[in-house]
Amino acid sequence: MARVGSHGEPRREGEPAGASGRTRVTAVLATGLFAVAVAEVVVAVVGAATGMTWHRALDRYIVTNSAMGLAFPVSGVLVAWHRPRNPIGWLLLAAGVAHATTAALVPVIDLAVRHDGPVWLIRALITVATWSWPWAIGLFLPLALQLFPDGRPVFPRLMWATVLTSPLFAVRMGTEPDPFGNGFSGYAVGDPPGLEPLWTAVEIRNIAALAVGLAALARRYRRGGERERRQLLWLMQAVLLVAVIMVPWGVFGVGPVYVLFAIPLIPASMTVAILRHQLLDIRLVFSRTVLYTLLTAGVVGAYLGMVALLEAIARDRGLGGSTAVTVLIAVAFNPVRVWLQRVVERILYGDRGDPVRAVSRVGARLDTGLPGVLEAVRDALRLPFAALRVRGAEVAASGTVPEHLETIPLTYGGERVGELLVGPRSGEQRLSGRDRAVVELLAAPLAVAVHAVALSEQLQRSREALVSAREEERRRLRRDIHDGLGPVLTGVTLKADAAGNLLDADPASARVLIAELRTETAQALDDVRRLVYELRPPALDDLGLAGAIRHRAAQFDRTGPAVRVEAAELPALSAAVEAAAYRIAVEAVTNAVRHSGAGRIRVRLRVDERSPGAPPGPRHLHVEVADDGGTPGAAWHPGVGIRSMHERAAEVGGTCTVGPATDGGGRVAARLPLGSL
Repeated sequence: MARVGSHGEPRREGEPAGASGRTRVTAVLATGLFAVAVAEVVVAVVGAATGMTWHRALDRYIVTNSAMGLAFPVSGVLVAWHRPRNPIGWLLLAAGVAHATTAALVPVIDLAVRHDGPVWLIRALITVATWSWPWAIGLFLPLALQLFPDGRPVFPRLMWATVLTSPLFAVRMGTEPDPFGNGFSGYAVGDPPGLEPLWTAVEIRNIAALAVGLAALARRYRRGGERERRQLLWLMQAVLLVAVIMVPWGVFGVGPVYVLFAIPLIPASMTVAILRHQLLDIRLVFSRTVLYTLLTAGVVGAYLGMVALLEAIARDRGLGGSTAVTVLIAVAFNPVRVWLQRVVERILYGDRGDPVRAVSRVGARLDTGLPGVLEAVRDALRLPFAALRVRGAEVAASGTVPEHLETIPLTYGGERVGELLVGPRSGEQRLSGRDRAVVELLAAPLAVAVHAVALSEQLQRSREALVSAREEERRRLRRDIHDGLGPVLTGVTLKADAAGNLLDADPASARVLIAELRTETAQALDDVRRLVYELRPPALDDLGLAGAIRHRAAQFDRTGPAVRVEAAELPALSAAVEAAAYRIAVEAVTNAVRHSGAGRIRVRLRVDERSPGAPPGPRHLHVEVADDGGTPGAAWHPGVGIRSMHERAAEVGGTCTVGPATDGGGRVAARLPLGSL
């Protein structure tokens, strides 16, 4: 789990406290490099302002190198101060110093040439100037792209290949015959002949180094978490803007001097991504940039291509090709825009625009368990975090907990079964209306999953309760047989042996033993009958449910209130339902006889009535016991008997209501399922 270090940077588990903070050495080094770059930029600006025109300074790259010599160090010193362990800051500082060195030396060289300075000095200054800035483009910037944002390479071997081949670009630029425009060609080293294939390979190498950096960004985005993806979007936004600015200008023939002003967007975006990646909703900005960039490129390309085609077709017919193309593009613009927007938003926001697809993805993961379902929710909407809470406790979670959370209730059958907690995307305070609508739609299958898990847990608890009850019943039977019936039968055996031994020698004593033997045998038979009755009343098998209850009620009639049993013709009942109904009825009558002081007790048995033509379905046996004793409105206090009736009804999936009747007396009503009859 990530912990927060100094300046809000997540600190990895096991990293010592304060390890991410700057030290005196790193602070001094970062500040020193920044000061060197700023001083060089000041020299460049002052030198260009005193001896050159704006266009001459621009043509000799003083302006662009000064801009980059200032932008890179500003970004680098901020990152190096706050994240000294991250090499990105130091690479940006180094790139800034490289550009600033070139920018500062060009006015000095120009001044030395104009005042006929020593040749050796001019050549030395040109050598340093021409060999400085290529390191920024050939090494420092590609490495920053490959290591962004955490400083760990995605392709280590390609990173080292970039490092080892970087001097080739410096050599290529250092041997330019006139690197800074007219006036320096007589002092430059010059380009050795026959090296054109090598320089072509160097250009290919530069493109490959940048391509590796872009591929590393793509790999990180595909595998990264929410925080890393948000950081990458900042840089990708800057790269896209630089491409939008540089590629069209280059295609239409404008020199590269002007478009170089876009390059500082890259270090600026890196700094924001590393230090303040939650500054705004970069997803929305990036999606709109991609959308309108593709749309503009498509419109321009389609326009140029179709104008050329229609011009060729309509030239002989006098038809305005440009007008026809303009009308056609105007008609097709909106459908293309909608399609492109849907593609871009699916990449950044998942299936927010296609709720059916989102529900389908979540439904397909229902068999993977709650963590898998939550992961599907996050993937469907590109959310950083999702969790399920049931009865106030978190039962499953996926992702990293953000600062803000929103709660969506989960309901099943009109009952609240839990809550879905989701974290808005980085930079968002809450879910948007579209996001919330889709999340509420996804709450339905999640509620089904939570309910299914709850049923599974209840089933497991029921199984455990059944096993426990069975073992307890076996323990009770063993104890009753061992402690009650066992000693009696042992005594019977011993007395039978003793009576047999005394039968000839002492018949009178033998007769006494036989009489005791008869009494103990009768006691053993009573114990056996009691055990059998507790397992299942024999009267149920002999007389049926109604007959067994009447038989038991007859015993109360002789000593207590009158008990009347009303029962219609009952269908065949399962042994479990029959035993549960009998136990509930007998327990209710016993409670009424003992505690209510009633004069009459009524027991009623009936099965749900089914209307003619109704389809077959579950039916229920209703057991109702009512008496006329008690005080109206008096409270009933739960006891062992009442709890026993509830448990017996629940064991067969039924319900039992116990309490005083509104008109006085007591009432017990049980509803026991019979299955599909």
